[in-house]
Amino acid sequence: MNDTNIPPLGARGLKNDLFLRALKGETVERPPVWMMRQAGRYLPEFRALRDKYDFFTRCETPELAAEITVQPIRIVKPDAAILFSDILVVPRAMGIHVELKDNLGPIIPHPIRTMEQVEQVFIPNIEESLGYVMDAIKLTKEMLNDEVPLIGFAGSPWTIFCYAVEGKGSKSFDTAKGFCFSNPVAAHSLLQKITDTTILYLKEKVKSGVNAVQIFDSWGGMLSPVDYQEFSWKYINQIVEALAEETEVIVFGKGCWFALNEMSKSKASALGVDWTCSPTNARYLTGGNITLQGNFDPSRLLSPIPTIKKMVHEMIDEFGKDKYIVNLGHGILPNIPVDHAKAFIEAVKEYNQ
Repeated sequence: MNDTNIPPLGARGLKNDLFLRALKGETVERPPVWMMRQAGRYLPEFRALRDKYDFFTRCETPELAAEITVQPIRIVKPDAAILFSDILVVPRAMGIHVELKDNLGPIIPHPIRTMEQVEQVFIPNIEESLGYVMDAIKLTKEMLNDEVPLIGFAGSPWTIFCYAVEGKGSKSFDTAKGFCFSNPVAAHSLLQKITDTTILYLKEKVKSGVNAVQIFDSWGGMLSPVDYQEFSWKYINQIVEALAEETEVIVFGKGCWFALNEMSKSKASALGVDWTCSPTNARYLTGGNITLQGNFDPSRLLSPIPTIKKMVHEMIDEFGKDKYIVNLGHGILPNIPVDHAKAFIEAVKEYNQ
């Protein structure tokens, strides 16, 4: 007996496989939508858990990570979930001590500044050191009940390197860059260790059930185009090459419009674009053949709701509905009203060409 109220199962048994179809470049009725950092600080439900548990407890407790991951699926209803975790779980697993301080962000009390320190960093056993992430994936998949796909992620080797060497967030990461230029052998050794660990980590995530992965190169835009090739893209591309046979890979480089052409020649399934690059330029730079994701300015979600909806429709018109995933140009800000986040998602679902 066929219940007509149950939607047909799409790719990989999912009720909503729009995101995966767009990643594969298929023709879709409308583009899919999700938001970077959608499992996070703008939701009162998230803040309630944040007030009870510290950051790494939330990351390392599968039940909490899974609950936080599915909160936005229930509340704002995007077309994909992204696992609640943090890019800094990777250096922690590699023996780099990371602390999270209120109002300061991540702190690495003993930043890496010498070859001797690089040599002490190790490639961990993923199951032993990051098994809690895999448990969170399995639990999240159960809770999602095949409603939408689940995205896993990691920071780019360069972005992890920046924190490890600088020791904290920075506007320019001059210390990290200086280490690359004054001690390139040590820098490349550390970047390769982070790359090897990230490949093992993401492969394990795929085995545990994520439907796609995203690499966040948050600090790639700090490098010149030439240095980007040497210290960032070379390592990201190793990850893409290693994962492309197993899953869809999205690469998001903030401020990296200058590398979009090079990225588009890789095995990545999609490229993220920030709000400083217009949809027209992004299509031009990538040759129009790869799926693009982005690029609404997160601050624009503070606009009145009718303005948000109008701008989202204009953005889709400019990118085109196919080979396109609607997203923000970076993570959602903590001060965005939930109704405005919902309006962003609804605008995409209401889109008619």
